[in-house]
Amino acid sequence: MSTLLAASTGGHLDELIRLRPRLGDLGHDVVWATSDTPQSRSRLKGERVVFSPPIEPRDYRALTRSLRPARNTLQENEISAVVSTGSGIALTYMPLARARSIPCHYVESAARSEGPSLTGRILSRVHGVNLYTQYAGWATGDWRYAGSVFDGFAQAPSRDHTQLQKVVVTLGTIKSYGFEELVERLLSILPAGAEVLWQTGSTDVSRYPIDGRPAMPAHEMDEAMRAADVVVAHAGVGSSLAAVQSGHAPLLVPRRGHRGEHVDDHQQLIAAELARRDLAVAREVDELTLDDLERAARGRVQRTASPPPLELAA
Repeated sequence: MSTLLAASTGGHLDELIRLRPRLGDLGHDVVWATSDTPQSRSRLKGERVVFSPPIEPRDYRALTRSLRPARNTLQENEISAVVSTGSGIALTYMPLARARSIPCHYVESAARSEGPSLTGRILSRVHGVNLYTQYAGWATGDWRYAGSVFDGFAQAPSRDHTQLQKVVVTLGTIKSYGFEELVERLLSILPAGAEVLWQTGSTDVSRYPIDGRPAMPAHEMDEAMRAADVVVAHAGVGSSLAAVQSGHAPLLVPRRGHRGEHVDDHQQLIAAELARRDLAVAREVDELTLDDLERAARGRVQRTASPPPLELAA
């Protein structure tokens, strides 16, 4: 019997990977369910993986098409429990698993500091799904506090000198949403001669004088971040986690829903939370300056004690 660890690619997958060591016995014999991307293949190399059709935010047709493959995965792999950090993939597996009386544990994303996502609200109506939040402030009712994926990191002594010779910029990989405004702002303030790695996702950069890479294997991004003087990232959980794990206090610039850059403004919550922990510099795109880049370049993050095991409901 195996535990199914199900997460959409990007930050949801990175969160679940980081939470796995805290799952106790449920984290030993596992099958992963996620979409097929350079990130997931790199992060899950050597693991048992079932690649599921991608489900973009609010794409209910894709969710419906994913139900049959999800049902087959549950049947063929003798799944005894399901753990998920969302988003849409949790809605395919958990209702089906509960119909088979399989225990389910849903850990809301660290992006949701003020309350559950739409996925979390839907799953709260599915009988028997155990619900967890990474923020003690809204751990009420059926939602239990589980600690945060950012526990175990702390501010380190800053660097005295600032260099901006190597810069990593990651705009995220979520489909259908671009972040052209950040590209334009950075091009106006980056020092001449800086070596910039642009991870662009769905952002159309064809009209800009840059060499963008839509996606790249996770290990390549990790290596680039470790070698960089500063990391500039859209304020997604995955990009933020990768940056702090590389020792950087990144410059986080949230995508905004009213500009059509994301489905809502949850990235502002991520940026604010990491800035509160002194793990990042947070700025809105229209406020971004060279001073912000230099401040982030001086910042450093270090690992502290490992977080305690996640106490799952029986």
